[in-house]
Amino acid sequence: MAPSRRASKKRKREKHAETEGDAEASVDESDWWLELSQRLSTTVIGEGELDRCIQLECGEMHTDDEEEKFKSFFRVSRKTFDYICSLVKPDLSSRPLSIIITVESKVLTVENQVAIALRRLASGESQHNVGESFDVGQSVVSQVTWKFVEAMEEGGMDHLKWPDENEMEEIKTKFEMIQGLPNCCGAIDSTHVVMSLPSVEASNIWHDSKENYSMILQAIVDPEMRFRDILTGWPGSINNHHILKSSGFFRLCESGQRLNSPVKELEGGIQIQEYIVGDGGYPLLPWLLTPYYGKDLSASKFEFNKKHHGTRLVVERALARFKGTWRIIDGVMWRPDKHKLPRIILVCCILHNIIIDQGDELHADVPLSHHHDSGYKQQFCPFADANAQTLREQLSNYLSRKPRQ
Repeated sequence: MAPSRRASKKRKREKHAETEGDAEASVDESDWWLELSQRLSTTVIGEGELDRCIQLECGEMHTDDEEEKFKSFFRVSRKTFDYICSLVKPDLSSRPLSIIITVESKVLTVENQVAIALRRLASGESQHNVGESFDVGQSVVSQVTWKFVEAMEEGGMDHLKWPDENEMEEIKTKFEMIQGLPNCCGAIDSTHVVMSLPSVEASNIWHDSKENYSMILQAIVDPEMRFRDILTGWPGSINNHHILKSSGFFRLCESGQRLNSPVKELEGGIQIQEYIVGDGGYPLLPWLLTPYYGKDLSASKFEFNKKHHGTRLVVERALARFKGTWRIIDGVMWRPDKHKLPRIILVCCILHNIIIDQGDELHADVPLSHHHDSGYKQQFCPFADANAQTLREQLSNYLSRKPRQ
């Protein structure tokens, strides 16, 4: 029997892996950053950027200052960088060598490939500028970055998932500690990834309310700003309500497969089911609580809105931190492939979570802000489920009676 195409492909990938392994064996992987930093020290990267690069002497130990310079360049610590390499190495090591060579015909190690991709995603610089920093061509930057995206999808998805039962109990406890909202499981919001599109692709569907061409990212986060569920790829003209209803998260919640743990009984016999919080651009649902709107709100409703807003700030800060770290999706992206862009956004979300999971501190030049969509007006969704209105009213009265912490 002739060998299957899958078996042939497997042997071919194994052969590539063996070949690359031999090539990499000749490179002392511990020196990869030394070689890169020495090259960068003679390359003009951009005003002020060179001063933030590590310049090491042979055998010199890392200092706190050097670690900070490393993080400035790649947006992750050296420890987290090494961890990311371990996630993508099985996939990147099996790639053909033809696309991963420098202009000096040297094979790029896994570390070099990850460095190129992270620099591209973190800086938002053009492929040409990133290529000059690493002594590779623009096409190599493009291909290496995309292969990294594919490898992260394969190896990093464990860092972006809905929490299990035990983890959810911790999340609810931490949310309640913020502003006192009991049984809260997450906060939802969306942000625009702005694009510059060629005229042949610039249809009105991508044209948003701020006269930009953009793509939407919807995110649900936990109290530590970790993404727990995302949806992206929708054009910027689509409103939050429509995007939510199109999501798998919505279908799971409506069918009782998510946010379905037993209700929590509060003082006075009030029963509160699991829910997330969102702003007025979302519908009021039994599992999605939004603020009150209108003038002359009662004291209890005003207090509810205050606590609701204080809880919901976590998702706004998460999205601001996300954009401030992975600057390829901040500002205006120059003519991106709209089919690939959702996968790039996904991988940046995974990287955002890895930074949190690894305990990396926020870099000093990432703004501590909740402004992630400057200039966009607040959306408003009039839909309000009757049961959700009752639930919100009960929760509002409960919070108004609860002693302030």
